[in-house]
Amino acid sequence: MQTNYTRTEPMITILGPTASGKTKLAVALAAAIDGEIISADSRQVYRGMDIGTGKDLADYQLADGTIVPYHLIDICDAGEKYNLFRYQQDFLTAHDDIVSRGKTPVLCGGTGLYIEAVLKNYNLQRVPENKELRASLEGKSLEELTAILEELKKKTGSNMHNKTDVDSCKRAIRAIEIETYMLQNENENENEDENENEKTNSSQDHQHREESDGATLIFGTDISRELRRQRITQRLDARLEEGMIDEIRRILDSGVAPEDLIYYGLEYKFVTLYLTGELSYDEMRRQLEIAIHQFAKRQMTWFRGMEKRGLHINWIDYELPMEEKVKMVLNTLHTTL
Repeated sequence: MQTNYTRTEPMITILGPTASGKTKLAVALAAAIDGEIISADSRQVYRGMDIGTGKDLADYQLADGTIVPYHLIDICDAGEKYNLFRYQQDFLTAHDDIVSRGKTPVLCGGTGLYIEAVLKNYNLQRVPENKELRASLEGKSLEELTAILEELKKKTGSNMHNKTDVDSCKRAIRAIEIETYMLQNENENENEDENENEKTNSSQDHQHREESDGATLIFGTDISRELRRQRITQRLDARLEEGMIDEIRRILDSGVAPEDLIYYGLEYKFVTLYLTGELSYDEMRRQLEIAIHQFAKRQMTWFRGMEKRGLHINWIDYELPMEEKVKMVLNTLHTTL
């Protein structure tokens, strides 16, 4: 099954790494232009996963109490496997709804593949399950699966840059399944190009790019590495104090399997390992902090790659006053679109 669409209405995109203040900027901008926000975060789609994903829903409330409308947050249950294929469809539904009411869509998030998929109009094809292949891979070690995946990627021309594809045997098998499908169908899809997500959902679909007709302006929150690291550490400590561990414990108690939470990575991976006794609290805290720093670095690598792939990003200094940031966006908007 494929999805292909043409986005013809103008849209503003606000992107940035974790802890860079992109949501607050998007909210302030949406309030100024009577817009609505479409989230581009691969984990904020899950209900009940609030503190760990940094939804910060209070940020959507203005000083006068008005709530800036947002979309694609809390749309499925924890434990589900949401993916890029579904996101693109859900994005289009939200986008068309916003435009139909005369509002301006503001795409905001840090999941680079989700953002690029809608800006570059990826044409997605769901890769079917290969039961025979899965059976043949059952019982192999993660090292063996990784070696198989690396070899397949050499044949298909994909880059082995998405380490989350090999953070568990289950995910590695799915990635092998996709690469095998690509190799078997290369004659039909010789112009197609697989792109991988820095997060958990990249290996659900096979895609290629077709430019969208819709005008867009992209703004990125530019935060120094030192300040970003400082904010990440502060936010992690704050979330632990706010009850992130209790939140994840409640999800586990609701019947979601530990491996399903580990699948989501970062906070849900390391806190689950702590709650199941595989890590001490200090080990969890230390490893999680390192992982978030590494994740933010990968986000920036993706955004720089987007620029190389032809998407111009207007970078805005994180440390500027909010009023000045919004003014910069509006000035660019009025002179460009």
